[in-house]
Amino acid sequence: MPRRPVPPCTPKDVYREGPSPESLLTRKLRQRFFLLACRLCFDYYRKSGIFAVKVIPEVDCMEKELDFSAEIQRDIFGMQDAHVRKIEKELQVSIVSRNGSMKVIGEDRNVEAAVVLLEDMAGLSEHGSEVTSQQVDYALDMKDDAEPGMLQKMDGDIICHTVSGKPVRPKTVGQQKYINAIRDNLIVFANGPAGTGKTFLAMAMAITAFMNGEVERIILTRPAIEAGEKLGFLPGDLQSKVDPYLRPLYDALYQIMGAERFQANMEKGLIEVAPLAYMRGRTLDNAYIILDEAQNTTPEQMKMFLTRFGFGSHAVITGDASQKDLAPDRRSGLDVAMQVLKHVDGIKFITLDARDVVRHPLVQKIVKAYENYELAAARRSRERQDKQDRFGGRIEQRRNKPGRND
Repeated sequence: MPRRPVPPCTPKDVYREGPSPESLLTRKLRQRFFLLACRLCFDYYRKSGIFAVKVIPEVDCMEKELDFSAEIQRDIFGMQDAHVRKIEKELQVSIVSRNGSMKVIGEDRNVEAAVVLLEDMAGLSEHGSEVTSQQVDYALDMKDDAEPGMLQKMDGDIICHTVSGKPVRPKTVGQQKYINAIRDNLIVFANGPAGTGKTFLAMAMAITAFMNGEVERIILTRPAIEAGEKLGFLPGDLQSKVDPYLRPLYDALYQIMGAERFQANMEKGLIEVAPLAYMRGRTLDNAYIILDEAQNTTPEQMKMFLTRFGFGSHAVITGDASQKDLAPDRRSGLDVAMQVLKHVDGIKFITLDARDVVRHPLVQKIVKAYENYELAAARRSRERQDKQDRFGGRIEQRRNKPGRND
């Protein structure tokens, strides 16, 4: 079979001839330019610290063994090991149960924090109390400030019992400080976000004092102001008109005292629920007085309320400075009182924060998100004001510069 004719110029022949001098010079210049660019980039990133060598310290793991009974371990682990899984995830430790004992494995600091929490949970179980998910979440939030036996101290501080027999006790360290302040002072101001138990705990303390004969009556009041909307004319008598504003106080009374007992004491005049406007001209002796939603009072109303205080009485003023329904140009009586009375003996101010929220965990996240948003907004406002002040100062200097108008 005849061979196919070879073309006069094949790729093989071109390769044998080699590149032209111009293409070889171009290739060398391109290589040198690429190496120079790489060196410049490396020097830039090395100076900026991106390529800095990070020395990772060696981590010493420790293992600690805890001897708890099988029943206590069951309470500690929780339903489907929910409690232990939270602790392992938050503290970066491993918790195992082997041969009737619990072992905690991890870094030294994390293991110590986990051991403190586990021993506190074991103490709750030994006293017959249930270890709840809320207690575990709160203890993990307070891991940096936690003290040994923190949960046990709060669990043993029972204020009273509800109608259903459920004990009323502080659930956070902030709430425990709030209760101790009410016990040790005649007038207490509590400022904190929604869900921190300000009103409910004050009601529990008031009902306990009333049942023990420490006071003769309970007076509950709050300003009758709409929450951002106008309700207009409400039908009915005076009690029917103010009931919508005082409903949260009724709810707490029903839960702790019971509807029948509350109605009987209210008919006798031993429990009074009234708007703040009807406190003027009265002197309240031997009474437990609670002013709720104090952030919606005016300075004049707050002064009027505080001057109603009589002998043998206790007063608790609760409010949330971040939820004001007053007009924008009106100052809150709670803010004024916190500045005017902060050095007066016998008056205590308690501030609760997002960690003291005892409602649904989502409420705590909502409160924290709003706090961060308000702090960021205040910071941006200050920066904007500082920038305007600096700009205005430069303009003033230019205007006053000698010889400018010559």
